[in-house]
Amino acid sequence: MNHRMKRGLAALCVLAAAGGAFTAAPAMAEERPLVLVVPYPPGGSTDILARILQPRLSEQLGGRAVVVENRPGAASQIATAFVARAEPDGNTLLVSFDNHGINPAVKPKLPYDTFKDFVAISQTVRFPLVIGANPSVPGNNLKEFLAAAAKQPPNKFNYASTGVGSLNHLAPEELKRLSKVELLHVPYGGGGPAIQAVVGGQANMTWLSFAALRGQIQAGKIKPLAVAGDKRLPELPNVPTVAESGFPGFVAYSWSGMFAPKGTPEATVKKLTADFQAVLADPEIRKKVTEAGFEIVASDGPALDAYVKSEYDRWSAFIKSSNINLDN
Repeated sequence: MNHRMKRGLAALCVLAAAGGAFTAAPAMAEERPLVLVVPYPPGGSTDILARILQPRLSEQLGGRAVVVENRPGAASQIATAFVARAEPDGNTLLVSFDNHGINPAVKPKLPYDTFKDFVAISQTVRFPLVIGANPSVPGNNLKEFLAAAAKQPPNKFNYASTGVGSLNHLAPEELKRLSKVELLHVPYGGGGPAIQAVVGGQANMTWLSFAALRGQIQAGKIKPLAVAGDKRLPELPNVPTVAESGFPGFVAYSWSGMFAPKGTPEATVKKLTADFQAVLADPEIRKKVTEAGFEIVASDGPALDAYVKSEYDRWSAFIKSSNINLDN
């Protein structure tokens, strides 16, 4: 039993002896775990990030339990709708992914309102997508692969995404339009399943974070073809960017941020923002996060809201100007 519980029990005994009434609700709410709801199965980028932050966040909260809860499905809609309906008490947070800003552009009937049903806390990180391929795929980099693929029938090669309308669906489609090379889209239920499909040969490649692909790259089961950032990753110094591969200005950054249900008290939101910023400033956490290929942002809520709107605007414009299939 911790000191806080002992103090609470002692206070209850004093009240009981005095014949006084009491309510246990505030103390019980304070002791409830903080639940970080991840919209994808274990093994993907958001799950990896949440589990890196989990122990240090618990310390920041004075030893309070922090639970990572995976609720995958429907391109993050299941988890997002769950958090939208949660009590606005600061105990249930959405570990958002890039889908959060893209879904309103690709899903006409979401079970929540992206821009009205949540309170932004902090954009924790961003990270460039890495194009990882099965070793059997031709070419040692993106330029060589596209040259080989251009000589094959359309859709000879495919790519696995985390779902229709996800960033790692839209970014490859943008590359297809620029390169004139047709690749077949195969959606999966998250980063983990997409990786297993590439390793098992059911898919030729996928676009995910280095954090998600690192183990398979190090094991030689996936080869990196390119990085979709504005610079090469220190962990992959010999892997060119997509821009270096013949597509100047091409970038595709995924990201993660924390959201609470609308109605969460402003003081609670501000404290959560400060807590996440403190955790992300911790040298040990910074080291783990950056080694995983993430770039720390640690913004406040208004900055996250602005970023989500900018992502929505970018991909809405792309979808309207292309013939991308959002039905499969």
